[in-house]
Amino acid sequence: MKKIVLAACFLSAALFTDAQQLRTPQPSTTTLVKQDFGLGTIELSYSRPNMKGRKIFGDLVPFDKVWRTGANQATTLTFSDEVTIGGVAIKPGKYGLLSIPGQAEWTIIITKQTDVTSPAAYKQEMDVVRVKVKPMDLPWSFETFGMSFENIKDNSCELMIGWDKTMVALPITTDVDSKVMKQIEGVMKNDSRPYFNAAVYYLENGKDLNQAVAWFDKAIEQNPKAFWVYYQKARTLAKLGKKADAMAVSQKSMELAREAKNDDYVALNEKLQKDLK
Repeated sequence: MKKIVLAACFLSAALFTDAQQLRTPQPSTTTLVKQDFGLGTIELSYSRPNMKGRKIFGDLVPFDKVWRTGANQATTLTFSDEVTIGGVAIKPGKYGLLSIPGQAEWTIIITKQTDVTSPAAYKQEMDVVRVKVKPMDLPWSFETFGMSFENIKDNSCELMIGWDKTMVALPITTDVDSKVMKQIEGVMKNDSRPYFNAAVYYLENGKDLNQAVAWFDKAIEQNPKAFWVYYQKARTLAKLGKKADAMAVSQKSMELAREAKNDDYVALNEKLQKDLK
């Protein structure tokens, strides 16, 4: 009899354990977004609730009150490099992202608090920066709340926040140029010098184009059949107004590209030469 009772106890415990381990889909799914930005990364962690036929802003999400900007857990941003938001330099680290939605204006808050899940837990003295942004009315509706990084450039991007028919954008910038220029200054003192990469950066960012041409020449010395280097040198000469020189260098790039059976660079040079005429 004792054995039967003991067996029943074990069975009950097993059933209880199975119940405790039961997994069901999250009503508001957790999302982690990792975005390369500038010379670092931004990680965004948040939960994504659905509309489910509900009125969102001004009802489910009240106007003029602090919102976790998601559901379930606190919403956080982690920067691996320094960024600037609302004119304030933000050091690398993990921060909370909150918002105060309004009919005509939103306030986006970056805070040192990383655990705010209700307005009562929010402490304004922990703010790092507040940014006022205008909401955009959309002609369509987002069923699921979402955030993403858009309009990504070397030194700027926007964090887009959207739900229902409303979207707001938070501008984020970072200082890339001074860091890259410092790197170039340092690596150019080494024996193995990245002439090509440095020259392309000068070309694309409005630096000294004559210096870029000199570095492209050094890169060609390192690899005389590098058709891609000739092509970028031709582009630089064109920007300097030296069309005849640019045409000759582009022709050399095209010949080498044909030898390498690289149709992409053949087409790029054809277009460049057409623009030079």
